[in-house]
This record gives sequence, structure tokens and C-alpha cells, in this order.
Amino acid sequence: MKFRLLCIFFGLLQFSCTSQSKKVNGVSFVASRDAIDQTHIDPVIKVNANYAAIMPFGFLKSLKAPEVIHNTDRQWFGETRKGAKQYAELLQENNIKIMIKPQIWVWDGDFTGFIAMESEETWKQFEASYESFILEYASLAQEVNAEMYCIGTELHKFVAARPEFWKQLITKVKAVYKGKLTYAENWDSFDKVPFWKQLDFIGVDAYFPLSEEKMPSLETLQKGWQSHKDKIVALTKKLDRKVLFTEYGYRSMDYVGKEPWDSNRGKILNLKAQEVALKALFNEFWKEDWFAGGFIWKWFHSYEKSGGINNDQFTPQNKPAEEILRQHYKQHQ
Repeated sequence: MKFRLLCIFFGLLQFSCTSQSKKVNGVSFVASRDAIDQTHIDPVIKVNANYAAIMPFGFLKSLKAPEVIHNTDRQWFGETRKGAKQYAELLQENNIKIMIKPQIWVWDGDFTGFIAMESEETWKQFEASYESFILEYASLAQEVNAEMYCIGTELHKFVAARPEFWKQLITKVKAVYKGKLTYAENWDSFDKVPFWKQLDFIGVDAYFPLSEEKMPSLETLQKGWQSHKDKIVALTKKLDRKVLFTEYGYRSMDYVGKEPWDSNRGKILNLKAQEVALKALFNEFWKEDWFAGGFIWKWFHSYEKSGGINNDQFTPQNKPAEEILRQHYKQHQ
């Protein structure tokens, strides 16, 4: 009898440890011109990812343009509904779970957080167009049984100006899609979103500034996280929602923690800085019960041609940072 009770106890303990350590170990799977095949999935499996964010795109001609152009034959295959479905289904065949995450690109490269209309009439036009875009991919998320759906990415001014629209949009999305919902807000605005309680996760694009140093140490970067982490924890407690890093990542460059969101060219290559920054983030977040996991920015389908030791951009592919990612994700499978 005692032996049996001990077996039950250790079984429950093992289950508890497993359930606490299991996280969303995600990659942001970049849309491309082409369909994908098994050779494009194998590197995702090898890095021990258990989730992929699939990112179809809509386009705006300017920050004030009221029409989201989406799902057209002029877009890359991976940016369309057909392409997103093909990507999702092949990843799912390989036991990779899916978040569908439709995003907007402004044609002149402006930040989506500044999208704002100039009149009530154009706001109404934009809302109708954005709703069509989001419901299109909510329908796809339901069709492919995606585990998660993200209703928008970094749209702070839109969210702040039209809260009633977002409340109604979420209700409409829930009528179409039955899985878990989130929204991806930028690191400096995530605490201002009024509708988190309607969603399942607090989604944060986690490009928080951590250090002004050229080559910060692991200790410096972890210290730099503390004030941001306090703010995140306060929100999770207030709303009783876990935080999901809908995007996270670092470029392989000097001053890696100063402005992690910066994608401009002309930076000085520093592969070690990317490694250390990822270690700091993993050390601070993956052990926390209130943290759901995250999606590294970003992962390209053509592995052999992506990243590499001369690449200073965000992808960890074919860099020392990839091994850090692989080891860490393995610990939390």
C-alpha cells in the first residue's frame, strides 16, 4: 500500500513538473513566395519548436489609407489564405501547433502603431476593411483547427481611438473561431489595451530596451529586465491572464539591448550579443508559471540560405544563437 502511494505521489509530482515546464516554444514562420515542403519543416523540428506563427499579410497604402488589401493574386503565396493554409497543414502533419497571426504592412514602411484615420467616415471604412481581413483569417484558423489566433499586431493608435470596434470585433471572431485568442501589442503599449479580459493571453511583442552597453553581460541584461518584468507581473495578476510573447528576439549586433526593435541596416555584427540576450530572456521568463511562452522573430523557410555568421538581422538560423534556442526549447518540450 505504501509503495503504491509513493508511486502515485511521484507520478503526480512528475506530471506537475512537466505541466509547469511545458511552454509555447514558437517560431515566427515567415511568409515566402513559394509553397513549402518537408525540407522546410525539418529545421523547425530540429530546433525543438512545438509552435509556429503563420503570418498572412494585408497591406495599407499609407497610415491614413482606409482599405486593407489582402488575399490577392498579387501577393506572395505565403501571404495569402491559400498559402497560410498550406503552411499550417504541413506543419501540423509534423506535430507543430499553429497560431494564425495576420499582420499589416504599410507600403512606405511606417510603423503600424501610428495607423489612424482623419475622419469618422474613413474610420468606418477602415474598420469594415480590417474586420473583413481579420474574419477571413479567423475562418482559416477554425478550418485548420489552429490552437491560437491573433486578432492584430502593434496597432496602438487604432486600439486607443476605437475601443468599441475592438470589443465588437472580438465577439464576431468568437462566433467564427473557437480556439484561444490573443492580440500582439508592442512592448511600450501592452498595458494600455482595454480588451485583454476578452482574450485568453496578453500578447506582447517583447522588444524591451535593456541596456545602453555595446556588449552587455548576461547579468546586466537580466537586471535590465526587472522593471519591465514587474510591470508585466502586475498586469497578469490584475487580469488573471498569462503573458505570451507573440514576438521576441534580438539582432546579432553591438548594442543588442539598447533598441531591440531597430531593424535598420548599417549595424556592427556581434553574434555573441544575440546569444547572451536570448539567454537572459529565457532565464527570466520560461521558468515563470504566469508566462505562456513565445515565438522567436524570425524563421525563414529556406534554411540553408537564411541567417549565417555574417548576418546581423533577427533570425537565429545558422548562427550560434540557434544552438541556444535548440537547447532551451528542448528543456521545455
